[in-house]
Amino acid sequence: MAKLQKSIDKRNALVKATIELVNNDGFHATPMSKIAKMANVSPATIYLYFENKQDLVNQTYIEVKAEYTKYAFATYDETMSVEAGFELIWKRIADFKLKECEHAMFLAQCDNTPMIDEPSRIEGIKHLQPLLDLWQRGKEEGVIKPLSDYILYAYAINPLSFLMITQKRGAFQLDASHLAEAYDAAWDSISIKPKS
Repeated sequence: MAKLQKSIDKRNALVKATIELVNNDGFHATPMSKIAKMANVSPATIYLYFENKQDLVNQTYIEVKAEYTKYAFATYDETMSVEAGFELIWKRIADFKLKECEHAMFLAQCDNTPMIDEPSRIEGIKHLQPLLDLWQRGKEEGVIKPLSDYILYAYAINPLSFLMITQKRGAFQLDASHLAEAYDAAWDSISIKPKS
C-alpha cells in the first residue's frame, strides 16, 4: 500500500510541477528535465507515468478540466430554470477560477494555444456537457440566443479568465459588486431579451 501511495505521490508531483512551470514559463520553455527536477524525481521516472511531454500535458489538462467541471456542476440540478442554472454554474466557475488560480491559469493557457492535441480537447469538452445541455435547453425554450456553443462560451465564460489574470497581475481587484456586474454582462451576452 505504501508503494502505491508513493507512486501516486510521484505522479501528482509531476502534474503539479507541469502546471506551475507551464504557467510561469510556457509550454515550450518547460523541458522534461525541469519538470522532473521540480517534482524531485529522476527524468526517467516521468516515462513510468507518461509516454512523452505531450502525453504529460494532455493528461494534466484532462485532469484539471475534470476537477474544474466537477466543482462547477457540484450543486447544479437539471430541473432548475435555464437562468437559475446558468447563474449557479457561472458563479461556481468564477469561484473556481479565483480560488484555484493556478489550475484556472493552466486551463486558460491550454485553451488559448495549440499545445493540447485534438482528442484531449474533445475529452475536455465532454466535461462541460451539463453546461452545453443547459444552453441547448435554453435555445429550445427561447431563452438563450441560437448561437454556437463556442460563441456562447467565448462571451459568457471566457471573460472570467481575463478577469482572473488581471487580478493575479494586481491590475484590478474583483469584489462582490464587480462579480455581480460580470455575471449580468455574461447573462446579457447570451440571453434573448423580451422585445419592448
